[in-house]
Amino acid sequence: MSSVETLKREAGIAACRFVRDGMKLGLGTGSTVRYTILEIGRMMAEDGLDIIGVPTSESTRELAESLNIPLMKISEVDSLDLTIDGADEFDREFSLIKGGGGALTREKIVAKLSKSMIVVADESKKVEVLGEFKLPIEVNPMHSDRVIQEISDFCPGQVSVRASNGNDDDNFEPYMTDNDGYIIDCKFGPSIRNPLELEKIISEIKGVVEVGLFVGICDAVIMASSSGTEIMVNPEGRLS
Repeated sequence: MSSVETLKREAGIAACRFVRDGMKLGLGTGSTVRYTILEIGRMMAEDGLDIIGVPTSESTRELAESLNIPLMKISEVDSLDLTIDGADEFDREFSLIKGGGGALTREKIVAKLSKSMIVVADESKKVEVLGEFKLPIEVNPMHSDRVIQEISDFCPGQVSVRASNGNDDDNFEPYMTDNDGYIIDCKFGPSIRNPLELEKIISEIKGVVEVGLFVGICDAVIMASSSGTEIMVNPEGRLS
């Protein structure tokens, strides 16, 4: 296992210390939270843990089902005790960029249904200013061209529809989300100093389904680094 994967595994497993019997858990999407879900499966099989999960993507649903984790659909719950998810970037204000895995819409719905949200990440995801990672935006395919045009007016870098087949421009196929939407990736660079304002501006564009900025939602980050695992609690969050 590479050093990066080791850090992801450590962070993912460490999040399980917040999991309690009887919880309804939002199960996030991504390479780090995958280790959380694997550990939850182990805890259920070996330690008798009793929880119900709500997956944020079809890939997470498939993983959870393979581990015999009982599941509910998003539409079946009014509230959740806790969501554990990953992030592509997080800053010192606990604002996030998410959506590298294409599941940002369901991830945000589940996070907002939750009494608290914990992010698991390795140290490479911590940034001073958000934006080096391309900002994902889910859009209605019918409006994608116009959304790109409008965002290009204020995004300094490339704005493009995410491909499902890498960089094969000759055979371009758009990536489709679990909601049958497109993902537009926007290269702002490390310049997103007011993520709440940017989220509001983009959300008001016709055809935008959801923006991969998560502001005022994350309550704690469990970050694994070469020096160990650190739990950073948002002083303005629900776990403080």
